[in-house]
Amino acid sequence: VYDHLSGPDIAAMLALHAGDLEAAARAIAEGALARGSTDNLTVQVVRIEALPQAEAAEALRDAASLSPAPTLAPRMLFEGFRIVRELHASARSHAWLATDEETGQAVVLKLPATEQREDPRALERLMLEEWAARRVDSAHLLKAWAPARKREHLYSVMEHVQGQNLAQWLLDHPKPPLDAVRRIVEQVARGLRALHRAEMVHQDLRPENLMIDATGSVKIIDFGAVRVAGIEEMAGAQPLELPGLAQYMAPELFIGGEGAPASDLFSLAVITYQLLTGRLPYGMEVPKCHSLAEQKRLRYHSLHALRPDVPAWVDDTLRKALQPEPHQRHADAAEFAYALQHPEPGLRREHVPLAERDPLAFWRTLALVLALCCVALLGLLATRH
Repeated sequence: VYDHLSGPDIAAMLALHAGDLEAAARAIAEGALARGSTDNLTVQVVRIEALPQAEAAEALRDAASLSPAPTLAPRMLFEGFRIVRELHASARSHAWLATDEETGQAVVLKLPATEQREDPRALERLMLEEWAARRVDSAHLLKAWAPARKREHLYSVMEHVQGQNLAQWLLDHPKPPLDAVRRIVEQVARGLRALHRAEMVHQDLRPENLMIDATGSVKIIDFGAVRVAGIEEMAGAQPLELPGLAQYMAPELFIGGEGAPASDLFSLAVITYQLLTGRLPYGMEVPKCHSLAEQKRLRYHSLHALRPDVPAWVDDTLRKALQPEPHQRHADAAEFAYALQHPEPGLRREHVPLAERDPLAFWRTLALVLALCCVALLGLLATRH
């Protein structure tokens, strides 16, 4: 096409058939053939309705143009917000509970930590965190707050969720029933589904980033490590080396793999296992594996010895979701949540080996059998002499 039609020619044909893209494609192909093209032409015309990247670019510009926020303190008035108290402080950011003076709404202000204020990449991620929260609408995802006032300093504003995080909840419920765990997992899976449909990966799913309110509703919070399709390429930034907490991160992220829905699924499965047992499925071995070969040698610890009340097929469902290789896991978080409530025929086992059901008893029994064999052999040798 381009060897026979100029840019202005194609633009004129598109303008002539602006309301009929199929006719525009046909006109371009016929025009090229009429001017001597001998190729077997196929022309497709696509109308782009919106470009969300432009909004992201604006967020990135804000990170470079807004002034650093002052040090906050309780009762201080800051850009129309009355500061109440500090909620959280880390090496990356500080979160403050505040009240919008205009509406009386409780919100959370997030500011970069002092040591991050000179890091352009950290500032961009802070602004993208709020931008990402605006792109999705789910009852199980934290929402961004949109004050009408013009912003003068660099910070993000999110809704305040009253309740406790899942780590705190687990301290109050050290051995929750399976149905309670299923309800939590199902809600987190719904939030992940909305996030993944918007081409975003959370990358930092852990108990501290899941909030439970008084009604039992669960919300995913903290989008500071979220990976948005196309944004890193547009910004020219490198992905975070370790986006989440090591013990909840998927194995592929330790060997150069990119965050994907399958890695969020792995993190959710780790949390599910921890809710049921109080432990991690691979202990702390996953971060120590630096190659796929090492990851394939990981051994899943069956939960039957710790939770004999949990059906064997639930253990098999967890085993599948926690496979070191992403393609061996469930298709998505929703499928995993469903499988926790409905046994998969291909996974269901009627009998669980003692080695999985009670490893300690298995090895003790094996040692006893070997000891008896040794005694028998010694007795046999003694009778021969």
